[in-house]
Amino acid sequence: MTTPAATSPSFTDAAERALQGDPVMIREVLSVIGAFSVRLLTAFLILAITLWAAKRLANVARRAIQRVPHHHHPGDTTLSDFVSGVVRYVVIAVGLIAVLQQIGIQATSVLAVLGAASLAIGLALQGALSNVAAGVMILMLKPYRVGDRVEINGRSGKVTDLDLFNTTVVDYDGLTLFFPNGKIFGELIVNVDQSDRRRVDITFGVDYDDNLDVALTLLLSCAKADARIFETPAPWARVTGLADSAVNVTLRCWTTPGDWQDAKCDLIKVVKERFEAEGLSFPYPHQVTVERDPLSRTPALQGSAEIS
Repeated sequence: MTTPAATSPSFTDAAERALQGDPVMIREVLSVIGAFSVRLLTAFLILAITLWAAKRLANVARRAIQRVPHHHHPGDTTLSDFVSGVVRYVVIAVGLIAVLQQIGIQATSVLAVLGAASLAIGLALQGALSNVAAGVMILMLKPYRVGDRVEINGRSGKVTDLDLFNTTVVDYDGLTLFFPNGKIFGELIVNVDQSDRRRVDITFGVDYDDNLDVALTLLLSCAKADARIFETPAPWARVTGLADSAVNVTLRCWTTPGDWQDAKCDLIKVVKERFEAEGLSFPYPHQVTVERDPLSRTPALQGSAEIS
């Protein structure tokens, strides 16, 4: 009894017999070549359709992200580019698996190798991947954008660049700060420019003998005279505390975030000059000098006080 292996000639034997003019082997070889050619042509067709579909779907995903009003920002295409890239490579990966299956290569072993490699790469780059995940969330939620003034991890400055890995901030000293997105997301983020107004708080100390009503009237007058200060909400001035050597009066008013620093500094200067012009004084802290009598254990107080 012969085995199937003995009765079934190898492809090499079939090719040799076909070259020798065996008509049966010639038909078998041509049949195999024809079948493989059809499968190869189908694989090329699948590959062409995959590349076309990947490009088309990537463009659709990009336009879809850009149409969302909450995410859209002129010139900010980082998120849309990332999403379109993910869609493109996912479609290409699925198409390549279909191509491998078509030409007779078992894709399960390839997927196993790719899975193991992906796991190893993921473990090695878990810090970078966490930055990417945080970058995607920042791009979606938009706690800040390029051009905003922010305070991140105790450092203040202006955002000059934002990508999937890092946020670049130039602080007010001209230093360039690179924050990994993984260190930012989940922490406190202060966005100075996201609101259309910011409150100015200024506290002054006036002498206990001064007229507090005059001081409060001068504070409101100085705020209303500044064109950068909003009329609504109206400026607010009240007595806010009794200190050791002065009565604290506070002015609160609103301006734009861009004018906040200049308006605050100018108001301090103007209020000081108006207070002095109206005879209001700013008390200085006083320190009494105590000298010990060398012949007595009781300390003697000097009659005059010294200003520290």
